[in-house]
This record gives sequence, structure tokens and C-alpha cells, in this order.
Amino acid sequence: MGRLDRYILREVASNWLAVTAVLLVVLVGNQLAQVLGQAVDYRYPSGVIGQLILLMSIQNLSVIVPVGLLLGIMLALGRLYHESEMAAIRACGVGPLRLLRPVLLLAGLITAGLGWLCLDFAPLAFSQAQAIKHDALRGAQFASLVPGRFHAFAGGTGVFYAESVTAQGEFTHVFVERHVQGRQEIILADRARHFSQDGGLSQLIVLYDGARYEGKAGLLKLRRVDFKEHGIPLRLSDPVTGPARVETKDSGTLSRSLKAEDIAEWQWRISLPLMALLLALLAVPLSQLQPRQGRYARVAYAILIYFIYVNLLTSARSWLEHGVLRPFPGLWWPHALVFVLACVLLVRQASPQFLVWRRT
Repeated sequence: MGRLDRYILREVASNWLAVTAVLLVVLVGNQLAQVLGQAVDYRYPSGVIGQLILLMSIQNLSVIVPVGLLLGIMLALGRLYHESEMAAIRACGVGPLRLLRPVLLLAGLITAGLGWLCLDFAPLAFSQAQAIKHDALRGAQFASLVPGRFHAFAGGTGVFYAESVTAQGEFTHVFVERHVQGRQEIILADRARHFSQDGGLSQLIVLYDGARYEGKAGLLKLRRVDFKEHGIPLRLSDPVTGPARVETKDSGTLSRSLKAEDIAEWQWRISLPLMALLLALLAVPLSQLQPRQGRYARVAYAILIYFIYVNLLTSARSWLEHGVLRPFPGLWWPHALVFVLACVLLVRQASPQFLVWRRT
């Protein structure tokens, strides 16, 4: 690489890293507020908050990197135009198309890394985040039994209350109300203990020295059973049961599937790296400034194009999932529009006297 290539590559890379870091900090701040809100609502253990933020940031990094690359190129080349460095470069016979070599080199490396992230790592991160959330929700039902408060369990069909708790973790003066097979149970006990089994999938509440009242709502007849020890076993849902979300499926499975939802997800994963490459190509002509224009004069146009691009891709994905679009054109037509726009702008920018590709 020539000195000019290294100089432009260094400028673009440093601006891309700075913009991406700022966007990532903003994203993490937003996700922190979201996760903390969920942690309060669903009583997540404090240890999973950091894991969820990290995994969610990895998932959303695939959306941040393309716009960071677009703005990084715009800011780097915009500075060269604003400070008349680009005028000096052109005076040496180097045309605007010559800038594509270092820019596309960086964009190619970023696209390759983004492809690995979207196709391999992000689905694993999403799957792990869903498992952590499920485990946290499952364990939160009994992890925070606080004396003096009513605590719902078993999907809201049961209520637990204890007046106090001893140093040994034993609850005293316990009240339990449950709905089982159309009848109501009310249990009063002097003491109770809580046990977790099978990695949290099985929960057991053992009550000591109490009475159980059984009956149906609206009927005066109740059945009373006194007991010395009474256990209430509960089986919580297994996190691996139920249909897998499409975001958790590996890319190989998606590529072989004929379901519209899987095809849309597969094309979306490919679209994100492709978007980064096309935005880098578009940023070169879009960053050109006229004399006396400010350094950030074209940034607003770049952001507007990015949002239109993303909205078109999102709409195309939804249409493909609902059968409005066929797998082809699928999600490819927004990329084609941006590619045509970039080519038109490059042709308009590159006048014949500047189409010089020489090593400097």
C-alpha cells in the first residue's frame, strides 16, 4: 500500500472505531435501563444482569457496525475536504475513485468479521440470553421469599406468606393458598422450609405443624386435615421445551429450510454484512463537500439514507415472512437500490480528468 492509502486507511479506521464506540456506549446505557427494569419487575438475580447486557450488546453490534462505518468514512473524508487536503490530493492527479481502495479494504475486513458475527456468534449469544432469562424467571419465583409479604408462585395460582424467618432459613407462621383442580386449598402452618431440586426445575415447600382446608368457592362445606409435615412439590417449566425461536437457529439449518420465516431470517443475517459494504461504497461520493461547506454538512444525508435503508430491509423481511414477497427478490432489492445509488453518485463525482489510479 502507498502512503496515501495508509493515511486514508488510518483516518477512516480511527473515525470508525470512535463512532462505533460512542454508539455502543449509548446502546449499553439504553440496554442497562431496560435490563434493570426487567430485573425489578421479574426479580432477576443480580449476577445475570451483566451477562444479559453483554449478550444483548453482541446481538445489536451487527446493526451498529454498518452505521459506524458509514459515519466514520463520512467524518474522515469530510475532514480531508474541509481542510483542503483533498484539493491537494487532486492537484497531484489522484481522483476520487482512488479513495475506494483503502476504504473498501477496511470495509472488506469489517464485512468478513460482521459475517462471522451474524452467521455464527450472534445466534449463539441470543440463545444463551434467552436461556439466562428463562432460568432467572424460573428461579425468581422462589429465590426472593421475603417474610411479611405475599408472594405469588405457580403461575399466579398460589400465594405464600410468612410472618418471619429464622437465622436457619426456616419460615414461621406460614399461610399458603392454592387453586388445585377446581378446588381451593388454604394451609396454615407454624413452620415451613423451601428446597430447590434438579437445578431449580423442581421446588418443594415443606410445612410443619399445621392444618389444610379444602373446598370449592361458594360452598360452606370445608374439609380440614391436620398434619405434622406436609410437602407441596412444584415442577417448573424446562427452558428447552417449546418451539425454538428463529433467532436461535443456526445458519446451516436456516439455509436449508423452506419456511418463509426461516428464509427471512437467513437473508437478514446475510443482509447486515452486505449493508456495511454498500454503505462504505456509498459514503465515498456522499462525503464530498463543496467549498465553504461545514465538515458535517453531509452527515444528515447519510443518516437519512441509513434509516431509509434499514426501514426498507425491515419491511421486506416482514413481507417475506407473511408471504407478500417471494424468496427472490426477498431482501435483495433494497441492496440493489443502494448499489445503483452509489454507482450513480460515483460516476457523477468522478470526472475524466481525475480518473487516475496510480501508486503514491
